[in-house]
Amino acid sequence: MKRILILPLIFLILFGSCRKNDTVPVRDVTPAMARDSLYDLMNQWYYWYNLMPVVTKENFSDPYKLMDTMRYKPLDRWSFVADYDEFNAEMQGEFVGHGFRIGLDDAGIARIAMIYSQSPLYKDGVRRGWIVKKIGDHEIAPILQSGNAAAYADAIGPSTAGITNIFLFQNPIDGKDVTISSTKSNFILNTVLLYETIQLSSGITGHLVFDSFIEPSVQELATAFAFFKENNVKDLILDLRYNSGGYLFIAQTLASYIAGDGKAGTTFANLQYNNKHQSQNSIYSFVTSQYPLNLTRLVVITTRSTASASEAVMNGLKGANINVVSIGDLTNGKPTGMNGWDVGKKYWFWPVTFKMINALGQGEYFEGIAPAKLVLDDITHDFGDKEELCLKEAIYYLENGLVSTKGSSDFIRYPQFSEKPSWIEKGLLLETPVK
Repeated sequence: MKRILILPLIFLILFGSCRKNDTVPVRDVTPAMARDSLYDLMNQWYYWYNLMPVVTKENFSDPYKLMDTMRYKPLDRWSFVADYDEFNAEMQGEFVGHGFRIGLDDAGIARIAMIYSQSPLYKDGVRRGWIVKKIGDHEIAPILQSGNAAAYADAIGPSTAGITNIFLFQNPIDGKDVTISSTKSNFILNTVLLYETIQLSSGITGHLVFDSFIEPSVQELATAFAFFKENNVKDLILDLRYNSGGYLFIAQTLASYIAGDGKAGTTFANLQYNNKHQSQNSIYSFVTSQYPLNLTRLVVITTRSTASASEAVMNGLKGANINVVSIGDLTNGKPTGMNGWDVGKKYWFWPVTFKMINALGQGEYFEGIAPAKLVLDDITHDFGDKEELCLKEAIYYLENGLVSTKGSSDFIRYPQFSEKPSWIEKGLLLETPVK
């Protein structure tokens, strides 16, 4: 089966057709058989097939190692091989763990950066901004500061349901320490973390915090935009700071809600394949939707984890002459997408197979989409708190028509860790400060 993706830090999916001749004909596939299939696939479909390193496939025992070696590393950080069942479960929203993202604030304190509403810890009252002092006997801030992924893995344990961790938190509201015993569980994650309206001097503004473009997103986005439509929002603040991508058809849907039916039928994204498969080039258009907003202004909150489908939404709307302004950090820089092949229902192969441009021919953002203003990801405040630095700056822009002049001259990306699989998230994001 062939599918399409747009992954970022490894995660962007474009829906694709299923054709019988696209199915890799393998039963009871062995690692060596899968390796050979990947080698042939990369030489035919990989976007940079003519720039790949020369390899001897027999030197590799499985497709995972071969994919990593065949990638055109100057540009490709994303092509990957995934376990078939694990990948399908993830894209359906199935999750195992505590359900949070953890990071350092600018004082070097470990805090919850994001938490899903179905997380066991969320039910215990834990929210974004809570200080994480210890997991078991492990002090967490020093581990994050050192970038020691092995030490963090030792503290948190494997992603297996039934594993219990003892957390020592500090509630930032009252300053009290809280010890919580939490057991990792299976649950369906929510991709819409928050939707609300904000009354500004510029009018009623929608505020949407969106985590990933996966199957549960379809209904969650419909619910959010029905609310926005009912409340006659004039502008939208779209928080994609941790959204590393997903299915392209969901990106198309989100962009169509924002652009409105007046853009239906016009180009959202133009997909361009390598010179062996020019017949696959295609255009994804804006579509009619049940809750079109017909917006002219959009403010997007971004970080280096904003990738693939998220960037496609931003670029596609810019191509539709919508004023798209971003606040936060450079995005990941993935103007490409993947087609997916399942091999014997044991592996998924997701090589980069095409580049995307918008209606204006724009799409070479491999260095990331630059924000109008660099603003720290302020994990000391929850998403809906108007004192959160990125949200505060987004509001300022909508009310004044330009970014503020206040801010530090130095901008630093602080490390964060997510429980999501490595093909979706890099995990510890340790990057050089941007001056």
